[in-house]
Amino acid sequence: MNDHASPPDRRLDRRIPLGCSAAILLAGGQSIVAECVELGVGGMTLRAAYVPGEYEVIEVAVMSPSERVERPPLVTRLKVMRCHALGDGRYEIGGAIVRVVG
Repeated sequence: MNDHASPPDRRLDRRIPLGCSAAILLAGGQSIVAECVELGVGGMTLRAAYVPGEYEVIEVAVMSPSERVERPPLVTRLKVMRCHALGDGRYEIGGAIVRVVG
């Protein structure tokens, strides 16, 4: 058995690779610049210089992937399911969408 095998993918929905701008919206009006790497019906993966708490629910705004079409950002509440360091001061954050705000 290979000790370095990837863990099984536990997602029930497909995720679409995006690579578009996003922001983690903090209490008090502050925001953290992020990148939405993947988006699916039930969750998303972000990259940002932010370390959330385990199972923390964060508010995330995902900008439209196309500059040709003006659309308001997708705003969600995301329950953090995983977070790991990428080695460059950023972290990959994966979570489940618990609510679409706007």
